[in-house]
Amino acid sequence: MAASSSSSFLFCLLFIYIATFTFAEDPTVSYKFELSYITASPLGVPQQVIAINGKFPGPTINSTTNNNVVVNVRNKLDEEVLITWAGVQQKRSSWQDGVLGTNCPIPPKWNWTYNFQVKDQIGSYFYFPSLKFQRASGGFGGFVINPRSVIPTPFDNPAGDITVLIGDWYIRNHTDLRNTLDAGRALGMPDGVLINGKGPYRYNDTLVPDGIDHETINVEPGKTYRIRVSNVGVSTSLNFRIQNHNLLLAETEGSYTVQQNYTSLDIHVGQTYSFLVTMDQNASSDYYIVASARFVNESTWQRVTGVGILHYSNSKGKASGPLPDPPQDQYDNTFSMNQARSIRWNVSASGARPNPQGSFKYGSINVTEVYVIRNTPWVTIDGKKRATLSGISFVNPATPIRLADQYKLKGVYKLDFPTEPLTGPPKMETSVINGTYRGFMEVIFQNNETKMHSYHIDGYAFFVVGMGYGEWTNDSRGTYNKWDGIARTTTQVYPGAWTAVLISLDNVGVWNLRTENLDSWYLGQETYIRIVNPEKNNKTELPMPDNALFCGALSRLQKPQDTSPATTIRFSGGVYGWLMMMLIFMSGLLI
Repeated sequence: MAASSSSSFLFCLLFIYIATFTFAEDPTVSYKFELSYITASPLGVPQQVIAINGKFPGPTINSTTNNNVVVNVRNKLDEEVLITWAGVQQKRSSWQDGVLGTNCPIPPKWNWTYNFQVKDQIGSYFYFPSLKFQRASGGFGGFVINPRSVIPTPFDNPAGDITVLIGDWYIRNHTDLRNTLDAGRALGMPDGVLINGKGPYRYNDTLVPDGIDHETINVEPGKTYRIRVSNVGVSTSLNFRIQNHNLLLAETEGSYTVQQNYTSLDIHVGQTYSFLVTMDQNASSDYYIVASARFVNESTWQRVTGVGILHYSNSKGKASGPLPDPPQDQYDNTFSMNQARSIRWNVSASGARPNPQGSFKYGSINVTEVYVIRNTPWVTIDGKKRATLSGISFVNPATPIRLADQYKLKGVYKLDFPTEPLTGPPKMETSVINGTYRGFMEVIFQNNETKMHSYHIDGYAFFVVGMGYGEWTNDSRGTYNKWDGIARTTTQVYPGAWTAVLISLDNVGVWNLRTENLDSWYLGQETYIRIVNPEKNNKTELPMPDNALFCGALSRLQKPQDTSPATTIRFSGGVYGWLMMMLIFMSGLLI
């Protein structure tokens, strides 16, 4: 009895110590993700999709500024996997970014724990599997970072918070799509558009077969909801609209915007917007929610349209009749570009901190380095179809760049990405941008293709200061917005046009720069920006995590993982991991 009391007493002491150690500063939110294949029929045809915990799409991660986020990923796929958290800046810790430049993949049957802090961030984002074209089969979900209660927001608290994931979709799974690209062929027109993993409402008996499950959003009349919309698709820009309702734009990818009403908004691949939508209609019937393909022949692409339902609690009937019209500018992108230019930073609103967003006067900072990054139509290099940036098609090294730096390996990559596009023949290389810590970089994305692209940079929010048609020149700087250009993580670049962004290089690590168009990304349209603090200290970059995986030239350092069901819990090590194991041991549980 005395031994039992002593054990209980020690257990309580240990629990209190762990609670103090873990939560004294910032709370932790924890998730378990089990990635597996399931069969679903979002467009009426059974197909293999990637589910998380048996669900497609995956759960929304709900966090608050400065929370520690712990996600244990169990890989039950038949191939390697990494999860990346697009827009989450991973401050001081590119180790957690979930792309091949920083992480070794999680092998099949293994589990691995991501552990990162959403430091000084708010906003709407999403996560997805970053390898092997897997996003085309699912594995994605929303990621919300709420502001702390002590920080004011530039709008009243909404009655509800709704995540909407839209994206083009193929009935072929990601391995078939990957094989198509490997064979040098384009993917062709998608089979449809999904809204939260579901196919279109049957608004047209000819275009939409019977028996397809559609998304329904239930609302109360008179109330205002925050609707966060992410384009998680393969390569298609989508126009988002809700029949008879205004979309009051409030935030995009972590920045509060000047609030403006839109009847519809173009959302490009990889982008996220959040709207305030007031339910101010008479509910004579339900209302259509539409996401339709942009910058295509709309008569040919009619099937590439997602349709959901907005259902008032007092609705008097089902939605019927034609869908609300998209912008009538199929052959002229001027309307869309002007709409993009109208999205501006709310410089007086507080962000993650109480000081106004506009207190960072980006327009008055001297630029220290300039990169003109040009994409062109796909090329053939050594008999293979490839996509390039500035004449270079990126080859992911067997050993991640950040891991190679940690172990001082030579020859893994080159710090020679050009500041201007190469003039010679295109080549395949592991060429990386050499960024300067605390520098201020100007990047001009020049799109010399005939299709829309959107570009994303991990680790940062950049300021979108200008966009225009034709070739960018030094004179283009005269058109830059140096006061309230929106700060975001993914920007569109129109075909035959350029977009300029400014980046404050204050986040040490190795950060992926990529097109979000999956086909071109898969074929090599990416690079990395390497930022090193020459003073090397833990204040600007966290140490390599105890549970880091090893591969490539460092494979010999990787210990085998016991994948039996009884041993699937794995801690990240250090004091916290030791304490957790002691706690479980003393509570009589088995790991």
